[in-house]
Amino acid sequence: MPPITLNVNGKAHAVDVDPQTPLLWVLRDTLNMTGTKYGCGIAQCGACTVHLDGEATRACATAVEDVQGRKITTIEGLSADRSHPAQLAWIAEQVPQCGYCQSGMLMTTAELLKRKPKPTDADIDEAISGHICRCGTYPRLRKAIKTAAAMAAPRPAAPKPAAKGAAR
Repeated sequence: MPPITLNVNGKAHAVDVDPQTPLLWVLRDTLNMTGTKYGCGIAQCGACTVHLDGEATRACATAVEDVQGRKITTIEGLSADRSHPAQLAWIAEQVPQCGYCQSGMLMTTAELLKRKPKPTDADIDEAISGHICRCGTYPRLRKAIKTAAAMAAPRPAAPKPAAKGAAR
C-alpha cells in the first residue's frame, strides 16, 4: 500500500498507515502532534476537533484516507506564536481548568469567528453544543469567545491630521 500524503499545518507528511485509521491517531501517534486530544472516539465530545479546509471536524471519526489532498489544521497550526485572538482571549479570561477539552474548543471558536465575526449568544451555543467540558468552564468560555471577537474586530482608521496651514 503506498503512503498517504497529508497536508498538516501547511506541511506535507507521507504516512504509512491503514487508510481507515482515524485522523486523530495519525496526528497523535504517527506525526507526534499531541495537541489534538482523544475524548470519546465517537465524535460526541469535541476534544479531537481540527480544521479540514477551514471547517471544524472531529478527527476521531474521520478516516485518514478521506483527508488526503485537504488542508488539515491542528491546534499546533492555529498560530505559531499563540497570537490567534481565540488563544489570547483564552489566556486573558483564564478559561482552562484541567484544559483537556480546550484545544477542540479553541479550534471550534476559531472557525466560528471566521464564519461569524460578531457571534451572538445563540451562535456561541450552537458552535459549542457538541463539546463537553467536564470542568464546566462554559461561562468563561462564552466570555472568551466574545473577547476574541472584539480582539479580531477591525479597528477604525485614525483620522488624518490636517495639513499645516490648512484653513479650519
